[in-house]
Amino acid sequence: MTRRLDGTVALVTGASSGIGHATALELAREGASVALVGRREDRLTGLAAEISEAGGEALVVPADITTAQAAAEAVERTVEGLGRLDILVNNAGLMLLGPTPGADLNEWQRMVDINLMGLMYTSHAAIPHLVKAAADGPRRVADLVNISSLNGRNAYPMMAVYTATKFGVGGFSEALRQELAGQHVRVSVVEPGSVDTELRGHNSEVVQQLLNAGLGDIERLQSQDIADAIGFIATRPRHVAVGELLVRPTQQA
Repeated sequence: MTRRLDGTVALVTGASSGIGHATALELAREGASVALVGRREDRLTGLAAEISEAGGEALVVPADITTAQAAAEAVERTVEGLGRLDILVNNAGLMLLGPTPGADLNEWQRMVDINLMGLMYTSHAAIPHLVKAAADGPRRVADLVNISSLNGRNAYPMMAVYTATKFGVGGFSEALRQELAGQHVRVSVVEPGSVDTELRGHNSEVVQQLLNAGLGDIERLQSQDIADAIGFIATRPRHVAVGELLVRPTQQA
């Protein structure tokens, strides 16, 4: 049986855990060769082995995409190693929360660097390859999927800068969608609600307790739920583009 992404190449940032890990597996199951980009090489290597054992192809690309040079090199290594680039999933992100007064400015900078600038740098480097893939690739369409957040729609206390980065992702994605639509490069933004990943664990115990109290005893999303959404976007027919997809737990208000 022909898989829907046979003959294509995908690059997934933040592939060492959570949504990125699940997305890489999902795209590989659909037939894509996958470049695994992240900072934790040991985890990427383990994921690559898992994909290979299932009959897929994966390329480990250790990289910190918070610099333009590193992001460009990650894209070039993907194209050199796997031959092309049809799908980019900008998933790498950081969520450091707390009160705005007296906040650590270094934490603000880190979030801007990875959530927004890293996404932009990788997109910038990938776009020429995506345009080429849409023109002469097996599907005659390419996909650029940016992972935002429910915080890209709504602002909440103690999340000011994280929210600013995610609003930025939404604005960047929509403008880029309009620029590339005529070339059959689909730009999509996925906005997860509360997902059970290690992202919250980057915060202090106090902040984590406040997050848990705010959500209550709800059943959170799993990484695979968001990977399913990304897989859905990337496997639509050429004439169908999913510009924005909000996915949240059923019980999340």
